[in-house]
Amino acid sequence: MKKCILSVVGKDKVGITAGVCGVLAEAGVNILDINQTILQEYFTMVVLVDIDTSELDFGQIAERLEGYGKESGMDIHIQREEIFDAMHRI
Repeated sequence: MKKCILSVVGKDKVGITAGVCGVLAEAGVNILDINQTILQEYFTMVVLVDIDTSELDFGQIAERLEGYGKESGMDIHIQREEIFDAMHRI
């Protein structure tokens, strides 16, 4: 299983979760866990995904997500789990 952590931040509006999940579904990415909240007028979401289920490579998935983020006014980033863990290791 190739786990990745996806973060989404932007001004709250209708359809953010649906849009991001649509991009993931089109890429064949499986959502393992999802957490979202509204901080004042800002939407934040963290998603744990498994990219093993996709025929696309990490770079292609990241490109699609970042492209969707730009067109929808959201800041979307995806990191491999091992990179995320290494960055947060004490």
